[in-house]
Amino acid sequence: MTANDSLVNVTIDGKDVEVPAGTLIIRAAEKIGVRIPRFCDHPLLKPAGACRQCLVEVARPGRDGVVAKGPKPVPSCAEAVTPGMEVYTQHTSEVAAKAQRGIIEFLLVNHPLDCPICDKGGECPLQNQALSDGRAESRFVDVKRTYPKPVQVTSEILLDRDRCILCQRCTRFQSQIAGDPFIALQGRGGGSPGFEVHSLNGSQIGGFDARVLNFSDSDGGCAEPAPGDYVGSYGSYGPAEGFAAGPMEPAETDESGRPFSSYFSGNIIQICPVGALTSSAYRFRSRPFDLVSVPGVTEHDASGSAIRVDYRRGEVLRRLAWEDPEVNEDWITDKDRFAFRWQSGPDRLTHPLVRDASGELAATSWEDALDVAARGLAAAKAHGGVGVLAGGRLTMEDAYAYSKFARTVLGTNDIDFRTRPASPEEDAFLGFVVAGSGRGVTYGDLEKAGHVLAVGFEAEEECGSVFLRLRKAVLAKTTSVSVVAPYATAGSAKMNANLIPAVPGTEAAILDGLDAGDPVYDGLADGGIILVGERAAESEGALSAARRLADRSGARLAWIPRRAGDRGAVEMGAVGGLLPGGRPVADPQARAEVEEAWGAKIPSMPGRSAESILLSVHSGALGGLLLGGVEVGDLPGDAISSIESAGFVVQLEVRATATTALADVVLPVAPPVEKGGSFVNWEGRIRPFGQALTSVERPDRIVLNDLAAEFGVDLGLDTLADAVAQIRGFKPWNGPRMAPPHAFPEGGAEPPAPGTAVLASWNLLIGEGALLSNEPHLAGTARRPAAVMSEATARAAGAAPGGRVIVQGTIGRVTLPVVTLPMPDGVVWIPQNSAGCKIASLGVRPGDAVTVAAEVSK
Repeated sequence: MTANDSLVNVTIDGKDVEVPAGTLIIRAAEKIGVRIPRFCDHPLLKPAGACRQCLVEVARPGRDGVVAKGPKPVPSCAEAVTPGMEVYTQHTSEVAAKAQRGIIEFLLVNHPLDCPICDKGGECPLQNQALSDGRAESRFVDVKRTYPKPVQVTSEILLDRDRCILCQRCTRFQSQIAGDPFIALQGRGGGSPGFEVHSLNGSQIGGFDARVLNFSDSDGGCAEPAPGDYVGSYGSYGPAEGFAAGPMEPAETDESGRPFSSYFSGNIIQICPVGALTSSAYRFRSRPFDLVSVPGVTEHDASGSAIRVDYRRGEVLRRLAWEDPEVNEDWITDKDRFAFRWQSGPDRLTHPLVRDASGELAATSWEDALDVAARGLAAAKAHGGVGVLAGGRLTMEDAYAYSKFARTVLGTNDIDFRTRPASPEEDAFLGFVVAGSGRGVTYGDLEKAGHVLAVGFEAEEECGSVFLRLRKAVLAKTTSVSVVAPYATAGSAKMNANLIPAVPGTEAAILDGLDAGDPVYDGLADGGIILVGERAAESEGALSAARRLADRSGARLAWIPRRAGDRGAVEMGAVGGLLPGGRPVADPQARAEVEEAWGAKIPSMPGRSAESILLSVHSGALGGLLLGGVEVGDLPGDAISSIESAGFVVQLEVRATATTALADVVLPVAPPVEKGGSFVNWEGRIRPFGQALTSVERPDRIVLNDLAAEFGVDLGLDTLADAVAQIRGFKPWNGPRMAPPHAFPEGGAEPPAPGTAVLASWNLLIGEGALLSNEPHLAGTARRPAAVMSEATARAAGAAPGGRVIVQGTIGRVTLPVVTLPMPDGVVWIPQNSAGCKIASLGVRPGDAVTVAAEVSK
């Protein structure tokens, strides 16, 4: 509240309270602990007054100054306080109490009495308020209205219309928060009593074909839609646009009867005050009071979103959003909510594996596996050294263990968490801008930034909580957004973002060209923020140009990686040029501080990047590899050949993967749900979480601690408390940082040759990543991969919108449908790792030239 905000004095149930003008009655009551029942009200949604359960009696001063009660109760969730107002809730007013009892009675007229089998039973506001504010006995004796059920909204969400009380929380969330035309309130009234079936034309929640909802069906039948009439889950029954990449087509924005995909649809299940919306995966799996709930943090992205993990009998059954106003508020992505079964799939590793004399991996004891691993790594260390690829999904404590193990046991700085192409420019950017900078730009800062420029960052796909916060700020008109990208995506459109078209590789020139007088630059100069995604490292000079733009304009600069453990890995020194706290490896004083803490000498030469490590292993310059949770599809270059060439490979992993099949020793480790630790989100905010499930598996930290003991080195990481104490023992680094990035692209972008195009790409939120495994319901909502290009590029390839093209790389090809959009000519965008489209299989990376040709019909 600012000094300009006026305060209003009101009386609620005889208690005086002073609140800012414009405060809703129901919020003022909450401030003094007065409970008012409600269903449609939600603090992050605009008032609707739909359910009328929060009716209260209100008295106001008249023109003569006399305070008098109004003629009827008013919804406290939709009316703001006024000076001198007196509010009488159900606690002090029989009129309010009777009104609330009446509303409950009306809601229960057609509500089914299926609480014993309803997923919401035991945590249902309707149950609770029917008991506390409803009638003791029902007066309803007629037949209840029924609907065929459940309706499959998406492959992940089912709708029981019998239970819906039309509070419209779900529709308001989709329109106000997510921005997806997902479901809507269709029809009016309670039905047509002149017909035998009373469901006809009544209000219903849905986004379906009219026949599915029984609208205008005078004979009372329930006709099934014919194939092609609407878009269903998994893309059945209809055109591909419903799940296609790119901006939404007109058919996706009408509300005449088509279901839609949304990355945030699971939130409507959680905020539904009854059991009308349920999860396909969780439906009928458990009762809420049989679950044990533990707070957690998402492992899927760098958002740091708070979640609630619910488990029963040692099995996680569901995850919910945990309220955290400073980070994710009340919302999480569907990936955070539903993608947790990767941790307990049939490919879960349960025993250490060692390659035997026949060349096969065989189960063995921990003692034997650690002994073999230590002897193999020692031999590899003597024959060139060992490279460490830590991966970006580690907790802060595990990343610290890899960093310490590499320096004190293996005697190397050849460690990298980036399972992707990197560059010296990015090394400098991380060392100068990111590492050791503490908490920088925050979610709250995004809401009041004035202007936000995104470079190499697609918010909806790569960090959903950032997207929701930006969209909230845009709708509140406190922030505007610009994006440097090949084309305007659906996410950009939902943020009303200004597109700065960019051919991959030209981002640096675009950023260096922004100056005073340009609306984007002027917005940044007025307290703006530049958000740089990890993909900016793919474009030469882009990170340097972003830093120069921030220096020129005075804007604040933030780096948003894609994985949950990336920021923590940078801070813990799991990268070749840095030690914990942003200390440069090349700085003698920085090394001296760490050597004193660790009791071991540290090499002074900065280590190799992941790509260089793989090349060195392939050439024989390095003798071995230590892998920590990396996927072959993420690794740059021909990773399989490099790993196969390694003299000795040790893999720490949760599940059997393509890399574990190539390892000489495989050591199973615990997933996040079976260990405690911390992630560091993109803000630099430490997000601790506890262990939810009891497990015999060990965190990476413990495995490395035991492996170090085989070398006679004590890492001192026996417990989580030990690791946290060591990390906290490092004082903030006040010495010199790495030199700032100062790269410029060499020459201008070359126009693509005839028949070719420059490749643009990023990962879709729901794709083919390892952490999306074993969740078929969520996979059904994935956006279909498509080749997005301009009309001129499509014509040059001999293709037409709706047709198909072959995108050919150096070693492979993919065939995809064509989507034409306004974007620079000579550019083709395809998803990086989706079903039927994997960039790694093409042998190219974004910014490279690929061949694009129309598919020839046979």
